[in-house]
Amino acid sequence: MWFGIADYGAFVAAIVLFLLLPGPGNLALISSTGKGGVAGGLAATLGVILGDQVLMWLAVAGVAALLLAYPAAFHALQWLGAAYLVWLGTRMLLAKPGSAPILHIRPRHYLQQAFLITLLNPKAIVFYMAFFPLFIDPALHQGAATFGVMALTIASLTFAYGLCVALLTYFFAERLRASPRVSQALGRLAGIFLIGFGVKLVLGK
Repeated sequence: MWFGIADYGAFVAAIVLFLLLPGPGNLALISSTGKGGVAGGLAATLGVILGDQVLMWLAVAGVAALLLAYPAAFHALQWLGAAYLVWLGTRMLLAKPGSAPILHIRPRHYLQQAFLITLLNPKAIVFYMAFFPLFIDPALHQGAATFGVMALTIASLTFAYGLCVALLTYFFAERLRASPRVSQALGRLAGIFLIGFGVKLVLGK
C-alpha cells in the first residue's frame, strides 16, 4: 500500500501494458516522429500526456465525489468497473486483427494534434472511471494525494514510453512496421490482464 494505492506494482504494470497497445496515441507518436524527428515525437508525447491528464482528472472528480459522499455508490462503481473491464477484456480476446486508422499529422502541430487525438477518445474517461477504483482502498485513501500519485505515475511512464518510441522510430523507421500478429497478441494479453483485474476485484482483491 503506497499513498492509498492498492498494489502499486500491478498499477504500474497495467499502465505499461496499456501503453504498448496499438491505438491512435501510438500512431500519433510514430507519425509525428516520422515527420518531425525525435523533437516531433516528444512534442506529440507531451500532447498525449496533456490529453490524458484532462481525462484522468475529469474521471477523478467523479470517483472522488462518490468516495466522499456515497461510499456505497463507490463500491457499486467498483463492481460496475469490474464488469466493464471483464467485458472489455473479453472483446479484446475475441477481436480479429484489422487495419489501423490513418492519421494525417501536419508538421509543426504535433503537440496540439496528439492532444486532440487523445482528448477526443470517447472511451477514455469511461475507462479511467472503471480503472482507478480498482486500485483504491477507501479505508486508506489519501484524497488528492492518492490521485496525484496515480496521475504522476501515468504521466512519467507515458513520457518514458514516448521517448523510447520516438528514438526507435527515428533510428529504425523502416523496421518498425506494425505487425497484425503482434498487435493481436498484445490485444489478447491486455484482454487477459483486464479480465484478471475484474475477477480480482470481485473476489475482494
